[in-house]
Amino acid sequence: MSKNALYIDFEYCTGCHSCEIACRNELELPIDGFGIKVLEDKPRQNPDGAWHWDYIAYPTELCDMCESRVAAGKLPACVQSCQAKVLEYGTVEECAAKLAAKGSKAAIFLG
Repeated sequence: MSKNALYIDFEYCTGCHSCEIACRNELELPIDGFGIKVLEDKPRQNPDGAWHWDYIAYPTELCDMCESRVAAGKLPACVQSCQAKVLEYGTVEECAAKLAAKGSKAAIFLG
C-alpha cells in the first residue's frame, strides 16, 4: 500500500488562510492551534531589482492529514478548502512527480 502525501505549490498561494480555518474546525483546535499554518515571506527587493513575496503553507505536528476524512473517502479539509488549489493530496509517488515537474516553490509532506 502506497503512503500518502500533501503537495503544496506555494508559488500561487494567496495567503487567504482558508486551509488554516478548515483544519482548525476539522480538528477542533483552539484559536491558537494550527494543523496547517500559513507564513508570509514579506515583500523585499532582491539585489537584481526583482520583488519577492510568498505565502508558505506548511503542516504542523498537529496535522494528521485528516485520517478520518480520508478513511471516509474525502479529501483533507485543507485541500478541500484551498481556494487557489495549491494544496493537493495523493500518493507519495504522485506528489513527488508533481514536485519534480514544478522544480521550485513547492514541497511535499508525508502522511
